[in-house]
Amino acid sequence: MKRTSGAFAILAVLLAGCVSPAVVQTSTVADDGLSCEQIKVQLTQLEEIRAQAAKGQTASGANVAAAIIFWPAVIGNYQNAKQALEAANKRNEVLVALAKKKRCKF
Repeated sequence: MKRTSGAFAILAVLLAGCVSPAVVQTSTVADDGLSCEQIKVQLTQLEEIRAQAAKGQTASGANVAAAIIFWPAVIGNYQNAKQALEAANKRNEVLVALAKKKRCKF
């Protein structure tokens, strides 16, 4: 019983270490209706997503442990992080262009 609990605890720690950043939509129908403040908030949120995605592409302790136990998870984690980073970068371009169009100051 203790051995099983220990195995589940280790598995929980490893799964918690897996990074699965959100893959954002690059543009939405409502973009033109965003205020300058809303654009600023979304740009700040994108920085968080970028940070999570970058974390998913590094050789962190959790990624190394996952590679030892179940290496396909690392490949999936890396691919998800790559997609999230690419989408966040494209969304950033859309928001910056919209902010320029609306002459936002921040």
